[in-house]
Amino acid sequence: MNLKKPTKMNLDNIEWGVFEIGKIFSIENCKCSNVSLLENGNIPYVGATNRNNGVLKFVKPDKKLITKGNCIAFICDGEGSVGYSIYKSEDFIGSTTVKVGRNNNLNKYTASFIITIADTVRSKYNFGFKRNETHLKKERILLPINIKKEPDFAFMENYMRQKENEKIAKFQKHISTRIEQIKDFKEVETLDKKEFGEFEIGKLFKLFPGKSKGLNHLEKNNSGINYLGATNTNNGVLAYVNSNGNEKMIQKGNSIAFIRNGEGSMGFSIYKAEDFIATSDISVGYSEKLNREIGLFITTVADRIRGKYNFGYKRSDTRLKKEKLKLPIDEKGQPDYVYMENFIKKIEFEKLTKYIERKTTNA
Repeated sequence: MNLKKPTKMNLDNIEWGVFEIGKIFSIENCKCSNVSLLENGNIPYVGATNRNNGVLKFVKPDKKLITKGNCIAFICDGEGSVGYSIYKSEDFIGSTTVKVGRNNNLNKYTASFIITIADTVRSKYNFGFKRNETHLKKERILLPINIKKEPDFAFMENYMRQKENEKIAKFQKHISTRIEQIKDFKEVETLDKKEFGEFEIGKLFKLFPGKSKGLNHLEKNNSGINYLGATNTNNGVLAYVNSNGNEKMIQKGNSIAFIRNGEGSMGFSIYKAEDFIATSDISVGYSEKLNREIGLFITTVADRIRGKYNFGYKRSDTRLKKEKLKLPIDEKGQPDYVYMENFIKKIEFEKLTKYIERKTTNA
């Protein structure tokens, strides 16, 4: 018997409709006005951030403040995060700057579809135009519709399940390939048994400034080259931009991008394998010793000292060069790059093989 291959769902062959958030969801307020009064615990505290799925910290449960999960959390205030939407499956305590939306058809798949679309309108919010309850309820989003001209939640769920399965298959293929690439790593001693030395960044790397004056000077293109900005999310990528006509701004990959400015991101360091364009708020470090594993080791160490930088004490080029990193050393007292590479490979190998074992056991 010949079985037909399932038809791949796409967004081009469906009908769409415009809906107000207030007509799709019942809106509730989160209840915590002062998180400093809460002790540390195991309940997520959701605030004005789009990072870590909105979680700022974990606190002790307080029944009067808990918001039930399976909802979309709409961030209504917070510079840099206002306008974002986040699906929360679990119960949590939320800041009063967060409102939640409920619908009986909501699950992680339908919610993922909706928040992807909802986030496209976030740019209209700013310090002078907040996402209050009135504005939130009037937000209009484009959604697939069924024959009744209502939001087609069944399509949304099936589409996102399809996307999830595609990503899982691609990820598992990547894992298998990666395991083959690193399986021959050398066993190395643990960190507590290894000798370390201090090295200035300016002695380890040749440093060059980012060449872009700002993202607003470039044309965005989803299939373009990475644009790095003053952010530690998305591995530093703010957008994708056209490389044509901007060749002089392109900087080579296999380098470390040191973020020197930007509130909340100043002091972070990011390894970049691929070529990119970077803002002048970034210095790019090159070394002939560098590769992916060594880059990950060094950026992990470099990020530990980022707390010393702030708005009044910036990471200038001079200060960056003088930053001291504590690195494992070889018998000559030089950075032990072989050790760093194999240490990271071992960690990655162990994590990937455990993932495969867990998937095999649960299959």
